[in-house]
Formats: sequence, structure tokens, C-alpha cells
Amino acid sequence: MIQAMKILQLSALDLEDRIEQELAENPMLERGEGSAEGSEDGEDRGAQKETPESEELGRMLDTLERIERDFSDGRRTSDPEEGDRKLQALQNTPDVPRSMAEALIEELAMIDLDDRQHAIAETLIFSLDERGYLSEPLEELAPGCPVPSLPPATPEELQVVLDRLRRTIHPSLGAQDLRDALLLQIDPEDEDGRLLRTIVANHLEDVQANRLPRIAKETGASMDALKDCLDELRHLDPMPGAEYGESQAQVIHPDVLVIENSDGEYEVSLDRQRTPELVLSPSYRRILEEAQKGDDVDEWLKKRLDSARWFLEAVRQRQSTLLRISKVLFDRQRSFLEKGLSALQPLRMQEVADDVGVHISTVSRAVAGKYAQTPRGIFPLKFFFTGGTTKGTGEATSQVSIQQRIKELVAEEDPKHPLSDEELAKRLFERDGTKIARRTVTKYRKMQDIPSSSQRKAY
Repeated sequence: MIQAMKILQLSALDLEDRIEQELAENPMLERGEGSAEGSEDGEDRGAQKETPESEELGRMLDTLERIERDFSDGRRTSDPEEGDRKLQALQNTPDVPRSMAEALIEELAMIDLDDRQHAIAETLIFSLDERGYLSEPLEELAPGCPVPSLPPATPEELQVVLDRLRRTIHPSLGAQDLRDALLLQIDPEDEDGRLLRTIVANHLEDVQANRLPRIAKETGASMDALKDCLDELRHLDPMPGAEYGESQAQVIHPDVLVIENSDGEYEVSLDRQRTPELVLSPSYRRILEEAQKGDDVDEWLKKRLDSARWFLEAVRQRQSTLLRISKVLFDRQRSFLEKGLSALQPLRMQEVADDVGVHISTVSRAVAGKYAQTPRGIFPLKFFFTGGTTKGTGEATSQVSIQQRIKELVAEEDPKHPLSDEELAKRLFERDGTKIARRTVTKYRKMQDIPSSSQRKAY
């Protein structure tokens, strides 16, 4: 039962990997071609071979002997086919993305450094964090810096090499923090950059809080001059290490497909393209029937047969449970399919569990880590379970739909007179009949990374 629940929790990609593993380890399983377990068609296809049956059985027995020899006592023998499979798996494995340090080490080939400086450069590069900052002062790095000749490395030597790296790779490489990273990108000799340097050095927190009047008062600059400086500031790079190295985008393969048919109805199905169809191998089953009672091969095959049957049932149960839950889920969220996020309905897992006739933990496991492809986009299945509130009309509305409405109200506001959280709550009640407290608006606004009204204000 526990193993079956683990199969239920697997995503489409993880299930595909698990099936490939079972196919490699259990000879009683093979890929089907649209046939169900134990169907006559499946057995006929297994028997229809170009070679005579005796030759086929002999080949299968040779395979069984090899498997018994390899696995029965825990030892493995060298097998060319196994080697080929491992080689193929290695060839099909995607390259591991380069780290920032690896990418920067390659850049050293473009810089003329002697052996001692090269060693110092490597120490500096491997000391950078993921942003490209140096969290440790050069005075602390120098004593542990391995160099090929005496005397030991000094902070001054590290500074010289760091300056070389900055001139060649990025002017802010090895900055201490955000303020330092921005200042390193502003030419100290440029008279036009004086105000920008003052703002970054003394008023970075005010910029982040959008307190432009305070900056104007303390610097004596006009609002237009401040706006020009802020425009320049937006073009500076806050993280010098971000452009180096590679990152892998998460690949999402939806388990559930929701498609609108020609009649305007929504059809819910599972994406079976990534789930190979499995059947019990008719050839191995025939060998099992012909094997002598008490034979080691007979016992070994019986265990594999039980394991294969269990696995087939677990996969079948997973597919059936996930499909039933998904159908109930999108039947409840039909308004979302028709109108979008603003029409998402409050829904609890217990409600779906009751409709499907399973325990709530089964629903939780079934939707974990799985996605649905809908006419409105691809969403995690858990996204559709959300709390909500009741409008003045008695109609229920979900938290997600309220958040979406707040986002729309902010987009429509006058930038010079942004809406406070109190005003947003008032608008929600007046326009939509949704009554929520100001502190709830504040929570939903922060969940969407929407700045406060003072930070949104345009001058």
C-alpha cells in the first residue's frame, strides 16, 4: 500500500523514469502496443516471431541463465548489452550547466597573468558568491591564498589582480554589496555622474522606498534631474555574476490535459504519451509454465511475476485516481476555464475527496508536483485548491480571484495618486461586492510583490 502511494505521488517525468527502471530490471515486463495486460492480442503478438519457437525459447533460457547468474548471488558479470545501455544513457544525459566560477575561469585565458597572479585570480573567483560579490575582505582572503612561490600573497596583490579582472570581465566583480557594485560602475572622474554617485552612496534606501522629495531636499537637485539619475541607475548591473555560468530552465510536462471540444464542453484526460504502456511478457510467462517445479529459475521468475503484476496495478491505480480527481476538480472550476483567474472558485481538497470517494490524503498525494494544461495556461494542480470569501450577493470568490482584482485595480490607478490599501478595500466592496479588511488587502498585495502606495507614486 505504501509503495502504491509512492507511485501515486510521482509526476509524469518521475513515473517515466520509474517505468524505464522496472523495464530494465524485470524481464516479466515489456512495452505494449495498445494491448492490455493478459489480452489475447498481446499474447499473439508475443508468439508471432520469425524464428522457430524452439529457437526463441532457447534464446530466452540463455537470457534467464545470465540474469540468474548476475542477480541471484548479488554479483554482476560483464555484459556487453548492459555496457551499451549505460553508454547510451550517458550519451542521452544532458550536460551539467557550467557554474559561474567555471565560466569566469575560462575568461582568465584572455588576461595576461603570470603563474602567481593566475593562482590569486582563481582564489578570488572561487571566493565569489552567486551574485559575483566577495563576502570576505581581501585581508582575510590573502593568508589562505595558495601561490606558487614565496612570499605569501598580500592584500595589495589581491587588489591588483581584482582590478585586472574588473577591467577585463566586469567593473563590479568582487563588490562588497549592492551599493559598492553600483558605485564601481560609475566613473568617478565624470562630473555628470556626481549626483548619481551621491544618490547611490547616501540615498539608496530612499530610492528603494521611492522617497524622491527627501532626496531632492537633501541634495538640492530638481525632480527632473533626479528622474534622469534614476533612469541611469536602472541601467546599472546589480549582480555582476548573473550573466556568467548557465542555468537550466525547469521543464514542465503536464500530467493532465483540459481541452475544449467543438461543442464547448471541456474534456479532461491524462497525457499518456510520456507513460509507456506495459504488459506482462507472454514469452517469459510461457517459460514459467514449462519450468520444473522447485527450479531456481522458476522461483526467480515467480518473484518477478508478482513484482510485475503489483507494478502494473499500481500504475493503473495511479492513472485512474488522478483522472477521477482531475475531472471533479475541473468540473468545480469550470468558471475558471471559461473566464480566467478572476472566476476561480474557492475549493477545498476535502470537497474533491468526498466527491471522488477517497481520503483527503489521497487527493493531496495525487496532485502533488503535477501540472494541468488548460485553455488558460499551464498551472499546478494545487493552484486550484484555494480559500475564499463570500460577496455581498452571497456568491463565493476565491483568494486568487481577489488577488487578481487587486492587481487590476493597481494597474488602472493614477500613478500620481496611487490607491492606499484602505482605498483598494473600498473599491473591491463598491465594484465587486467583496468585503475584506485592509490588512487582508495588504497581505494579498505583498504576496504579489506589489509595492505600497508610497513606493508606487510617480513624481
